[in-house]
Formats: sequence, structure tokens, C-alpha cells
Amino acid sequence: MRLRVLEREANKIVIEVEGEGHTLCNLLENVLLEDEDVEFASYNISHPLVAKPIITVRTKGNKRPEEALKEAVNKILQRGRELREEFEKAFKATNK
Repeated sequence: MRLRVLEREANKIVIEVEGEGHTLCNLLENVLLEDEDVEFASYNISHPLVAKPIITVRTKGNKRPEEALKEAVNKILQRGRELREEFEKAFKATNK
């Protein structure tokens, strides 16, 4: 995965995420939209054979878009850890 900032303003950032597709981008978009300081979050994949999604994030001004992205990634990581823990509990329960 390679990130490249295409556009940066006080309350808007546009980044290219080379090597990823709908799975990661859709998850990131949804978690970003949970943040009340995020006014707009979306992604676009211009061609299905070229995995270079463009993610756009615009905040309301209380938070920089870079901060919103970092918080969203941390939420995703935390939810992944919680999911793994729940799987481990479920697997242990069925192995008794």
C-alpha cells in the first residue's frame, strides 16, 4: 500500500491509496462518517483494474482531516482486535 496526498486544505484532504480496493476504502469511509466532525467522506475507484482509489475527507473545521483519518484508522484497528478476541472466545467455547 502506498499513500499519496493529492490535495490538502485546512478542512479537506484528497489522498490516493495505491494497492487497495473497495474493502478497505468502504470500511474507512463508513468509520469516518461516524465522526460528527466529518462533513464529507467518500472514495472513488475510476477503473476496476487499476487499484488506486481516491479518498476525499472534509471536516467541519473543529478537526483537521488528517486527525479524522488517524482516529478512523485507530477505531478500525480496535474493532479488529475486539473481533479477534470474540472469535478466540467462541473457538475456545466450542473446543471444550
